[in-house]
Amino acid sequence: MKKEIKILGTGCPKCIKVAELAEQAAIDLGLEYELEKVTDINEIIGYGVMLTPALVVDGDVKFAGSVPSIDQMIDYIK
Repeated sequence: MKKEIKILGTGCPKCIKVAELAEQAAIDLGLEYELEKVTDINEIIGYGVMLTPALVVDGDVKFAGSVPSIDQMIDYIK
């Protein structure tokens, strides 16, 4: 089953780093995935997120407002 991974953010350096970590974690886990970057503020707010970057996996917000370690990211995605 393909994982749906969304990075919520405006494209700031932290948002870019979270996207890189998410992609690396998915690759490390050997997952089939689709990565989408969501920059529309209304869509971000629709997830209930007030701080970016944030990670959404299969529709669930996993964290917001920080940059996790690669090990944390792996835990969030699996």
